[in-house]
Amino acid sequence: MTARPSLQVAVVMRRVRIDNRWQPWRWELAEVVMHEPAFGSAPRLLGKSDAEERWLHPGYTVELFRDDAEGYYLNVTTEAPCWFVLWRMEEEAGITDEPIPLPTAVSLSYHDAGRWLDAQETVEQVPAPADVVEWVRAFAEEHYVPEPKRRKRPESFKPLQDRFGNPASVSTEKKFGGGHG
Repeated sequence: MTARPSLQVAVVMRRVRIDNRWQPWRWELAEVVMHEPAFGSAPRLLGKSDAEERWLHPGYTVELFRDDAEGYYLNVTTEAPCWFVLWRMEEEAGITDEPIPLPTAVSLSYHDAGRWLDAQETVEQVPAPADVVEWVRAFAEEHYVPEPKRRKRPESFKPLQDRFGNPASVSTEKKFGGGHG
């Protein structure tokens, strides 16, 4: 069995000051970068100022799966192909005195992002670099097979339905009155 194509990446999360009396800070995805051994394996503070704080979260593997080629194709054929990052806030302060966001997964597939959003997860996106987009495009072109277009049935062959979507029927019989007797 051959290994799936994959990349090692790190995620940078940013805490930015906002002008809001109830919530002075907001966390957001800053960027996804290629992983380097010097990053280590634990999250670490990259920098802190009065306006922002940046955290590096290393060690995420982005794999390409043949059965998700359509998801990659949908991403690379948009005007702005991107990384999708699912992240959650720590339940309790652990790495620092306050909870920080922890990326859970990184993907290049529209389908992954859609499933995460359907599950009401926090998903953000940042642009993917051209070399990564070309890598994914080559994979998608090799493995994505569009489903053949199905012929649309003529309207006359569709079953009759009432305005509520229930089966309906048409009859030429007279149901009430007017009977001769």
